[in-house]
Amino acid sequence: MPPVLLLMLYGALCSFGTAMLREEKNKLRNQVVEMFDHAYQNYMDHAYPADELMPLTCRGRVRGLEPSRGDVDDALGKFSLTLIDTLDTLVLLNKTTEFEAAVRRVLSDVRLDNDIVVSVFETNIRVLGGLLGGHSMAVMLKEGRQHMQWYQDELLNMAKDLGLRLLPAFNTSSGLPYPRVNLKHGVRGPETRTGTETDTCTACAGTMILEFAALSRFTGDPVFEEHARRALDFLWEKRQRNSNLVGTTINIHSGEWVRRDSGVGAGIDSYYEYLLKAYVLLGDDEFLQRFNTVRTHTPHYASIMKYISQPPLLLDVHIHKPLLPARTWMDSLLAFFPGLQVLKGDIRPAIETHEMLYQVTKKHNFLPEAFTTDFRVHWAQHPLRPEFAESTYFLYKATGDPYYLEAGRTILDNLNRFARVPCGFAAMKDVRTGSHEDRMDSFFLAEMFKYLFLLFAETDDLPFDVEDYVFTTEAHLLPLSLSTSPYSSPIASNRTTDEELDDSNFDWTCPNTRLLFPDPAFPRNLREPIRGVVDKSCPRPAPYREPGMGRPPLRAQDFMANNPEHLELLRRMGVSLIHLKDGRVQLVQHATQAVSAVAAEDGVRFMQEMMELSSQQQKEQLPPRAIQIVSHPFFGRVVLTAGPAQFGTDLSKSATGVRGFVTVAEPYRGCSEITNAEYVQGHIALLQRGQCMFAEKARHIQKAGAIGGIVIDDNEGSSSDTAPLFQMAGDGRSTDDITLPLLFLFHKEGNILLEALKEYREVEVLLSDKARDRGVDVQEAEEDCQTEATTPTSFEPVSQSQISTVELDESAAEEVSPAQEEISPATTAEEAPQEEVSPVEQQADSAQPKEERDEKRDSEETKEPRDDTDSNSQSVDEMLADWREDLEAFRQMEKDEL
Repeated sequence: MPPVLLLMLYGALCSFGTAMLREEKNKLRNQVVEMFDHAYQNYMDHAYPADELMPLTCRGRVRGLEPSRGDVDDALGKFSLTLIDTLDTLVLLNKTTEFEAAVRRVLSDVRLDNDIVVSVFETNIRVLGGLLGGHSMAVMLKEGRQHMQWYQDELLNMAKDLGLRLLPAFNTSSGLPYPRVNLKHGVRGPETRTGTETDTCTACAGTMILEFAALSRFTGDPVFEEHARRALDFLWEKRQRNSNLVGTTINIHSGEWVRRDSGVGAGIDSYYEYLLKAYVLLGDDEFLQRFNTVRTHTPHYASIMKYISQPPLLLDVHIHKPLLPARTWMDSLLAFFPGLQVLKGDIRPAIETHEMLYQVTKKHNFLPEAFTTDFRVHWAQHPLRPEFAESTYFLYKATGDPYYLEAGRTILDNLNRFARVPCGFAAMKDVRTGSHEDRMDSFFLAEMFKYLFLLFAETDDLPFDVEDYVFTTEAHLLPLSLSTSPYSSPIASNRTTDEELDDSNFDWTCPNTRLLFPDPAFPRNLREPIRGVVDKSCPRPAPYREPGMGRPPLRAQDFMANNPEHLELLRRMGVSLIHLKDGRVQLVQHATQAVSAVAAEDGVRFMQEMMELSSQQQKEQLPPRAIQIVSHPFFGRVVLTAGPAQFGTDLSKSATGVRGFVTVAEPYRGCSEITNAEYVQGHIALLQRGQCMFAEKARHIQKAGAIGGIVIDDNEGSSSDTAPLFQMAGDGRSTDDITLPLLFLFHKEGNILLEALKEYREVEVLLSDKARDRGVDVQEAEEDCQTEATTPTSFEPVSQSQISTVELDESAAEEVSPAQEEISPATTAEEAPQEEVSPVEQQADSAQPKEERDEKRDSEETKEPRDDTDSNSQSVDEMLADWREDLEAFRQMEKDEL
């Protein structure tokens, strides 16, 4: 067995800013302890032996006695979850007496044979991990001969009992565990009330190895580690071989990917974490090979950095088409990833992503459960997740930069200001309004206070050396000595010998951060551009320029995206255009890359002006519009969400909308005079995006007599559920002459309309600000078609919870000024055929999925089967399924909390 190589980067750098005085650190450390006491004591006083505290009503949450919260309640098993999850935190915070009392309570009060169905994943990381962490602490204290002298491995015996109760979940042909198990009856038989599930998340199946291997090595029973390894091996074999990425959800029997989006957040996160940490804990090279150093295949980490990482963003992609983004928002669980990058030794992207997360935190007080690529709230909840604090701690240990102490202070202040209540700390129901949820999850005590205490504590404040332990995903402490325990993997080392050293050998080691960062200001230089992106403000004023001192600086209002001279001026100012993998462009300024200090100041002013222009257009944001297919055989049941235009008819002021039959304009791009005007006249013209401005298209079809227009995206595969809806801007001139409505459809939604036109030849649509009820006109149309009368269907307004973006089309010869665009530092922008720079994505206030409306429509489709609609049913069903994807992802996040 090769020796374990720790990849931790502890205390490598000198301070890069104003050092925090030790007295100040001690004050913050003591504040952490006081906050922990407030949370823990309220749990013990008002909730124990219940699983969790309900801090608003000051009582315990007992499963079955409180209204069901769905999958999130699967973490509750009537086993005093919060107490077990907190055991090793008590020791770390020097609360040895409280720890001993807590262990005695667990041994006397907790039962693990309850007839209750629990999450295998949550029970493993929280309860099994908590028992093993508590056992590790008890053994450590006993060896110190001052505490726990009575302890005889009782917590370990409980852990083994629980492990045996989880093992039946692994009884599948693939080795992947069922997502749920009955603690008393297992997974087989009607009394279990489970065992019928077919899918599980990648993290759920791949986050077992640390706890199960530790249990095997503590007890000498290899069965637990063998099952966890088998599950990990199966996931590795099922990775997509071209991208070397894994999907989010997998069928536990067939191994087929159910959800093929891939990222480092909810549903996948701790799978990657456990590959690397399993190597650290167990010393088995195979785990590191899969994560970092496979020579015959691209390892996971290289694929993450190639496809998912777009610094400072981490964006989900499709495993089969990794250059195609799967969504336009990020979830808060990915905040752990900078900490994992520290463990891996890749500090630069860790600094960049952490800074982005820090600025989002300062913008909203907490990390929203999900936020868009322009850092607006997508899902507004915040259940007091600890992942950002975790990464803050690891970056501080890696760099020694006091900046991260200030980030920790921000976390403390926000918790006390916004989450603290008389009976504990309450989760945020909405970070925008500050409203609370009656919930304090066990991970808050297990993780948050551990990482914050370690951040501010000095070495002599700690009761043991934390570098002798590895943190599980729930921050439980497992000793590194387990790598030499009796049961260990028979897999031989694949590492090269000393005589065979080459560059690849250093994949096994952690780089020296002093060599990585010879300039002490380097981390600060990485952070500053990102800070400007999120804050929408720059710290420095425009410089005074002496008359005649060089060429005048480029002004934002004069910038033209396709002007080579302007691009060269951007380069001189340290402003770079970053082409994202999904075809968009970001503007980012690095002051250190400017040719001079004056040029750098010019760049700062340029970016500031761009942000001001962006803000001006954001004030003009319009909600999405609706395109409702009202002709036979749809009769209003299909509603497509469309992007509005900033010119033409304002559909929100029209009581009836604009209704008419659609026809394809010729030329399809609509960039020259319409040649089939006789067909377009009195109709709604279909146009393809590209080659000219949207306003120009509108003028051409209006001249041909059209009553409206629909522009369809030419970017194949684009969809409103994977790309932000956007507004179509004017062309910089007055658009008062355009009097018809123009709406925008992404490629996927546009194809639904085109397929309907191809199949039925005459397709009538209603352009409006929201979907309309099926009124008299539609009923008459049904009678005209001699269709069977059906019960009128009521439609709710089209949801406003979409993300919208102001977007411009431009021709190769057209110059675009900022007055027509929204651009800001790292502002997302989309490329047209000749690189069109587009504006910042913006989200509307509401961000909840459209579950009820979608289910209603789905049921209507099943109530009214028609032979003549079969050809459209697949497209409609796919559209409805995609609309539900956000809801499913949100539920997955709740279920797979890490």
